[in-house]
Amino acid sequence: MSLQSVGIFRIVKYSKLISELTIPTVFAPWCGHCKALAPEYETAATTLKEKDIALVKVDCTEEQDLCQEYGVEGYPTLKVFRGLENVSPYGGQRKADSLISYMTKQALPAVSDVTKDTLEEFKTADKVVLVAYFAADDKASNETFTSVANGLRDSFLFGATNDAALAKAEGVKQPGLVLYKSFDDGKDVFTETFDADAIREFAKVASTPLIGEVGPETYAGYMAAGLPLAYIFAETPEEREEFAKELKPLALKHKGVINFATIDAKSFGQHAGNLNLKVGTWPAFAIQRTEKNEKFPYDQEAKITEKDIGKFVDDFLAGKVEPSIKSEPIPESNDGPVITIVAHNYKEVVLDNDKDVLVEFYAPWCGHCKALAPKYEELGQLYASDELSKLVTIAKVDATANDVPDEIQGFPTIKLFPAGKKDAPVDYSGSRTVEDLVQFIQENGSHKAEASIGEAVEGTTEKLAEQAMAASEAAAKSAADATDSAKASASSATDAAASAASEGTETVKSGASAASDSVKSGASAVSDSASSVASEATKSVKSAASEVTNSASSAASEASASASSVKDEL
Repeated sequence: MSLQSVGIFRIVKYSKLISELTIPTVFAPWCGHCKALAPEYETAATTLKEKDIALVKVDCTEEQDLCQEYGVEGYPTLKVFRGLENVSPYGGQRKADSLISYMTKQALPAVSDVTKDTLEEFKTADKVVLVAYFAADDKASNETFTSVANGLRDSFLFGATNDAALAKAEGVKQPGLVLYKSFDDGKDVFTETFDADAIREFAKVASTPLIGEVGPETYAGYMAAGLPLAYIFAETPEEREEFAKELKPLALKHKGVINFATIDAKSFGQHAGNLNLKVGTWPAFAIQRTEKNEKFPYDQEAKITEKDIGKFVDDFLAGKVEPSIKSEPIPESNDGPVITIVAHNYKEVVLDNDKDVLVEFYAPWCGHCKALAPKYEELGQLYASDELSKLVTIAKVDATANDVPDEIQGFPTIKLFPAGKKDAPVDYSGSRTVEDLVQFIQENGSHKAEASIGEAVEGTTEKLAEQAMAASEAAAKSAADATDSAKASASSATDAAASAASEGTETVKSGASAASDSVKSGASAVSDSASSVASEATKSVKSAASEVTNSASSAASEASASASSVKDEL
């Protein structure tokens, strides 16, 4: 079996397995990403076994102590072991080719000795290989090349030879450098002064295909290249190949200035929306200035030809093309504990001020963002005081609805823009707790602002208690007012009844001379009427008083329950 399973208590026992170089993967059997990695990892293990490089795996559901010891927080996790004491994370693609390439480079010295017998094999040892040609006594060139190799060994294979005849055969003058590659014209010759920075720049430019392919394995590299990226969206491999051939002269003309790449519109067409292109209208072309995340979509109704795209690219480089900006409206009210950012107020809130600004880049559909939301609001409350709000701003932006200068590759992404150092934001990678975020702001912000979580909680408790007390007092006042109102209604009704009875009596007396039977009948009717009015008034008063009393009692009870609930929550 090419892939071995190792556990914590067996690591020491099998220390020979990782005494030189190995890359264990830490997994959980139920993990979907682990299952997707498994066949790639098995393929890489089979190939690397021939080079005496071991790949092993650890099941964290069985070996929990081991995973805890090495700081495993998610699955799968890949780490490179050079013995038990020298451990580093693997940050490459989770594909067999990437694993093989990376581990092959790690297994070799930073600079391999190359001879006439090994040069041809070394040229094809990886997709990109750099070989230096300098004299044996040229210590300066040797040291320069070695320093570059040490810094870029994770990305490229480096070799060197002091064989003058071999240099001549390769058409190189000492000191010289050639980058061999498995694409485009097969090699690029370094023609600048043998300087470390010049060599690094040469390696970055020459190792990028004239027209590559944007995908999961290459996207991060293009974003890190520091050059604008021109996307060519097309649905079929044949179309992409045709456009690559059509635009290759432009890619060659602007080599080192703009990177060109095709992208599968069927698989990754949704990315067109991120470039402010209309998804589904293919083919399409757009340029992205990656360092500022500015988008320059090409008219999707126009044809993609070398001539037309050439003019568009020239205008872009000349600053004649305005970036397309997607933005939500600026909020009419933005005075909450967490400031809402949109594209049109980004500079004002984040850059054009002397505050430390913490920004959460989120997506509305992101579950992790939703889980963070209440904690982030609580964090905003900590800095809402007059004193701290002058130093720190807590803000958030929907990165799916607004174009921001930062290239965001996952949600939520949290960055701190320190005062006076806005061009060097600090990425947050810690736990998403209020305490850790407060510490992060204090340690990395220019103002070193201190926010006290305890005081904030106490202040919130007092505020809520005051609100509960106010509600209780308001309910009591409402009950008293209602009772007074009921009493007044009762008094008024009684007076009205008495008045009616009095008027009835006077009427009876005045009619006594007319007819005794009439008087008796009228008196009886008036008496009954007065009695009925008084009775109805009394009932109305009692009913009103009862309702008011019940209402007051209910309001007081609810206020008391509210106060109790507030206390329980805290």
